[in-house]
Order: sequence, then structure tokens, then C-alpha cells
Amino acid sequence: MDASLEKIQNIGEQGHMALLGHSLGAYISTLDKEKLRKLTTRILSDTTLWLCRIFRYENGCAYFHEEEREGLAKICRLAIHSRYEDFVVDGFDVLYNKKPVIYLSAAARPGLGQYLCNQLGLPFPCLCRVPCNTMFGSQHQMDVAFLEKLIKDDIERGRLPLLLVANAGTIAVGHTDKIGRLKELCEQYGIWLHVEGVNLATLALGYVSSSVLAATKCDSMTMTPGPWLGLPAVPAVTLYKHDDPALTLVAGLTSNKPTDKLRALPLWLSLQYLGLDGIVERIKHACQLSQRLQESLKKVNHIKLLVEDELSSPVVVFRFFQELTGSDPVFKAVLAPNMAPSTVGRERHSCDVLNRWLGEQLKQLVPASGLTVMDLEVEGTCVRFSPLMTAAVLGTRGEDVDQLVACIQSKLPVLSCTLQLREEFKQEVEGTAGLLYVDDPNWPGIGVVRYEHANDDKTSLKSDPEGEKIHAGLLKKLNELESDLTFKMGPEYKSMKSCLYIGMTSDDTDISELVETIVVTAREIEENSRLLENMTEVVRKGIQEAQVELQKANEERLLEEGVLRQIPVVGSVLNWFSPVQALQKGRTFNLTAGSLESTEPIYVYKAQGAGVTPPPTPSGIRTKQRLPGQKPFKRSLRGSDALSETSSVSHIEDLEKVEHLSSGPEHITLEASSPEGHPGAPTPQKADQRPEDDCPQVEEPESLR
Repeated sequence: MDASLEKIQNIGEQGHMALLGHSLGAYISTLDKEKLRKLTTRILSDTTLWLCRIFRYENGCAYFHEEEREGLAKICRLAIHSRYEDFVVDGFDVLYNKKPVIYLSAAARPGLGQYLCNQLGLPFPCLCRVPCNTMFGSQHQMDVAFLEKLIKDDIERGRLPLLLVANAGTIAVGHTDKIGRLKELCEQYGIWLHVEGVNLATLALGYVSSSVLAATKCDSMTMTPGPWLGLPAVPAVTLYKHDDPALTLVAGLTSNKPTDKLRALPLWLSLQYLGLDGIVERIKHACQLSQRLQESLKKVNHIKLLVEDELSSPVVVFRFFQELTGSDPVFKAVLAPNMAPSTVGRERHSCDVLNRWLGEQLKQLVPASGLTVMDLEVEGTCVRFSPLMTAAVLGTRGEDVDQLVACIQSKLPVLSCTLQLREEFKQEVEGTAGLLYVDDPNWPGIGVVRYEHANDDKTSLKSDPEGEKIHAGLLKKLNELESDLTFKMGPEYKSMKSCLYIGMTSDDTDISELVETIVVTAREIEENSRLLENMTEVVRKGIQEAQVELQKANEERLLEEGVLRQIPVVGSVLNWFSPVQALQKGRTFNLTAGSLESTEPIYVYKAQGAGVTPPPTPSGIRTKQRLPGQKPFKRSLRGSDALSETSSVSHIEDLEKVEHLSSGPEHITLEASSPEGHPGAPTPQKADQRPEDDCPQVEEPESLR
């Protein structure tokens, strides 16, 4: 409940004015017809006049609509009625004889052409998709030369170029078409020019770029003042210029119904509340946020900006790229034509996955930024910051931009290290028996691996219970190591085989140690699992074998002692005069090996003294010697966060001294052991020396205690 109240309060007073307009419109609609007509006409004319003056569109008319694309559909109807004089009488027969053509940029919003055809009842061949620049200029701007060629071809085929939709800020990256050049081309061939885009908001500022300023000369434009000013439930506005009221009425741009004119009431109240200074201040604040982020990201390594105009672009698009490997993977195909396409595609996809992860992380850490993650055809996955569409609603401030830059800088080491280690991890896994590298294109971590157990059906991808059990135990063991890496089970589809997903890392990770730990731990879990499954049968057979051997031992003892010693009285006297020096023999069952062993070594160790312990049970996991404070899977030569450089060097020198002393004569032993060593292990001795003899020892270095 508190969260919902906060969202309502963030609307602000100007938002409450817009909401009040809807309620007030319902009350106004109850007035008598004459008063209602005068009031609605005044509201519509005032709102139209204010918008035309604020956004420098002289002598224009306004159409208010809820759906953003609805205004363009009405403009297309107006263009059809203007160019086809007999359309009202002959209808679609006129269009059949001379088909109209609507030109859309390749960077236009998705689904716009299909929407226009559905609303106008036109076939899809009436749409012409104009490609963007490929050689010169922005790759998100319409290719004017190619457009002119398309227009000439359509005229030669007997078609009628009807309307051109230009962008003043594309939906993806906010680039503006060359509207001035397009206007000249439209005047030459009699084409209606319509402009839309977020950059139209900058027309209210004192400084406007020449490309956006040319939009004031177009035939129509669609604007969305609601997101720009933070006004909820405010209609979009289409400004247009036309002298024939009858055609605008037929096209649906004007209406005689007072209720249709009341659509402008929420915007009328909000504009009066904000005033010209308030409107300009909000748009200016959004542009300043973009400039602030752009200037900050220029100083950050491994961040590439995709900005059209560095001085006035209100949209900032950026992406992470790895500079250490040579260049951006997107452009490696140009710089290295001999490189395999699969390699370029794999590196490109790796960067896309990391950029998608970066965008999602930034959205969670700085929700007031209003970031959007998008996929571009040429650049790949990018992150977009468009404060004109989000800042007024979310209340974005300059401090939020600074926090966003700080979060980007904190995530860059993670991205760089992960991208560098992905290929090394793949090669290491492919060279390790028992492990299978799984290529998951949507996982942003180091990689995905699956352990292939003995009963694994490699030809099937269906899940098997034994594999799930092994991977679950492996996940538990790896998480107990308390390393900086994150591990998880996958995939989410339960019908597939289980895999181990390894997350991202910010430090230099020892990939060979990581892979070795995974495969050794998995094998140990598999062996233990088999041992537990066969435990009942093994124990039963072991007990039977032990009983047979104990019976044989008793028979052998009877043969050695003789029959006289078995007689109660005679045997006691005989044993008193001549005691039997017989060793205690027994049997112990080794669960790990599944075999019977003699208990004689146990009695030998007991007789030698309590200070000597039997040798430790060998373990399958080979632990790597680490410095104090060093976490698992870290390269020892790179140092540790818990140690300074001086302390790290001193520890390495002490370890070298210990290794040098341990390689001396055989009668010298080292009492100190590494942190991973077994404290109860027996010390090396001479072959002819008894265990109870004292051995000279080397004094333990102070730094290793």
C-alpha cells in the first residue's frame, strides 16, 4: 500500500491537474449544448495555439488522440483525399488504377506500416521501406539518395508517391533524419512529409539543432507531451497544416462533437499550470541529464557511445566492448576479413549477452534512470538512456546520473574478466575427460558445463535422475568452498539434462584449478553414490567372508597350540610354564575399498605409542597450496585482497625456504605443514631407525605458524 501511495505522490501537482481534467470533462459534458460548444471550442483553440507557439509550428491545426499512431493514420487519409480528387466518388477504383506509396524508414517504430495498412485498408505492397545509410553518415538515418531512386522507380511504374514518414529521433537510438533535404525532395515530387520522434521536444528550447528545426516546415508532426512533461493520461497531439476544412472533416482530423474536443482539456489545464517557463525547464533538465551522462561516459574505458550529435542529442546509447583483445567484436569482421565468421559471431554474441546483463543490473541498481535494453541490427545489444521520455515521470536527477556512472565503473572489471576467461574455460573443459562444455548463448557467466557419469546416455538430452543427483551434490560442494564465483543448477527446462552454470568473476580466476576441482569432486560424488547403493550387498558379503576367515584362524590356532592346551586344567598349567607368544589377529572391513583387511597394523601402531597415527586415507581431491587469506580458484601469483604486496612476497619467500630445507638429507624433517596438509601425518624416517627414536627437526618459520 505504501509503494502505491508513493507512485501516486510522484505524479506531482501537474499530474493531478491532468487527472482532474478527465473528471472535469465529465462534468462539463452535462452543460447545455450552446455553452458546451463555446467552452469546448475555446479549450481546443487555446490548446492548439499554445502548442504551435511553444514548438514553433506556425498557423497549424491540432488533432488530439489517445493512440500515438492514430494521428498518422488520419494524416494518411487526408493525403489520399487531397491527391485523389475522385476518391469520394469512385473509392478504391481510383487507388487500383494508380496505387499510392507510403515511404517508411527502416529505423521506424516496429509495426507502424502494418498498422497504417490495417487502418487504411491498403495492401502491404503500398508500403516502401527505405534503407538507412551504409557508407556515409549515421547508420540510423534514412538514405536520401536511395529514397530519390525509389521515388523515380515508382513514378515510372505508374504509382503515386503519397506520404513520407521521417524521424526526428528514431525509436531506437534517437537519431534524426536529414529533414531539410527530405523536405526539398517532397516538394519536388508533391509528397506529404510527416515527422515524429522524441527530439521534437527540443523545439521548445532556445537552441535547436538545424536538423530538428527543419521539422517546423513539414506538413504534419506527431508529439507526445505527456511523457515529456510527466503528465499522466494526456493525449498525443498531431499538428498539421491544411486549408480545406471539408477534407480535414472527412479525414477525421476535426469533429463537430463537443465531447471529441474535450480530449484537450487535461492538456489545457496542465499547460496553464506549468506555464511556458515550467515546460521549457522540464525539457531543458532532461537534455542536461543526457549531456551529463554523455560527458561522464567519455572518460570511462570499454564503453562505446552511439550518439548522433555530441552537443544536443537528448538520447544516449552506450554499450560495453572489450578493448584489450584488439577492437570491438562488431568491427572485427571489417578489420580482420580472414577471421572465421563463426568466431566473429561467437564474440559478438558474448558481448551482447554481457551488455544485456549490464543493462539489467543498472536498471535494478538505479531504477530512477529509466534505462532500456535493446537489440540493434548492426551494433548489437545496447543500453539506452532517454530522459525526455522518463525523467519527468521518474523524477530523475543529476545525482542519479552520477550513481549510474559509478555503477557502470564498478561492473566493468566483472565484464572484462568474464569475457577474457570464457574462451579459456571452454578450451579447458573440452580438454578434460568426463566434462562436456554446454554452449548456452543466454548465460552471461564464465560458462556452462555438464559432468558425464558412467551411465550417461550421450545421445539423449533427456534428464536422468543419476545425473541430477550428481550435479546437486556438486553444486553443494562448490558453494561450501566460499569462493567469489557463483554456481547454479540449470536449465530451467526440467526435461533437459542438468548442467552446472558458473557465474561471473571480477578477479583473475585460475580456470585450470576450477575445472580440475569440478571434475574431481563430481567423480568423488559419483563413486560415493555407487558405494552407498551397493553398501548392503558389500557389507553382507564382507561379514560372510570375515566369518569364514575367523573360523580358519581359530583352526590354525588350535593346530599351533596343540590339543593339550585345550584341556581346562592341563592347559592352564602348560600355559603357565610355557606361555604362547601369539599375536592378536582380527579383521577390519574397509567400506571405501569394499575389502577385508587385517587388524595387525592397528595393534602395531598401538604398541608403538599414541604419538604415531596411521597414514591418512587418500582423497580424490588434490588441494592446491594457497597463501593465508587467499580464496579458492585464485591465481597465487596475483596476490590476495586480504594481504598487501609486502606480506604476499614474504609468504612466498618463506614457502621457498621451507621447500629448500625439505629437499635436504633424509634424516632432516620439517615439522610445519601447509594449511592443506594433514596434521597427523607421520614424519619421514630412515629405514633402519625405530619409530621411537628422536629425529632432529628444523625450526618452523615464524610466518608459517
